[in-house]
Amino acid sequence: MTFRWQFCALDELSPRQLYAVFAARQAVFVVEQNCPYQDADGTDFKAAHLIAWSDDEVAGYARIYGPGIKFREPSIGRILTTEPFRGTGLGREVVARSLSHIERLYPSQDVRIGAQARLERFYQSLGFVTTSPEYMEDGIPHIEMLRAAVRVPGSR
Repeated sequence: MTFRWQFCALDELSPRQLYAVFAARQAVFVVEQNCPYQDADGTDFKAAHLIAWSDDEVAGYARIYGPGIKFREPSIGRILTTEPFRGTGLGREVVARSLSHIERLYPSQDVRIGAQARLERFYQSLGFVTTSPEYMEDGIPHIEMLRAAVRVPGSR
């Protein structure tokens, strides 16, 4: 499958694109996971948005934060693959591309995520290590995970 990738600030999305992003997030996190929570949490303006488009449909998505917004370290959140595109490896590509953007924007910095506990092995396969006991967030078990920075020779 071929996707069109977009990496942008929230203000750079057209109204139709913004609607598609919020609809995808609601479909996955609110409806599929039966988890009513406040998705519009006030941090979308502080994040960069990575979107995998299949025509005008969101296939994959992630929010990318700089250090000090969600955690001390840069972080990734709201990672999703919409139902028609699951099982294709897209989720892995969304995380890999998110990490590449972080490495470019915040070189030599670790990355921390708050992951759903059921996805622990998936994130471990991408280099993340569990750093917290399980905790509940919006009624779903979560864990914090950390991925060590890719160190550039000569950097601190």
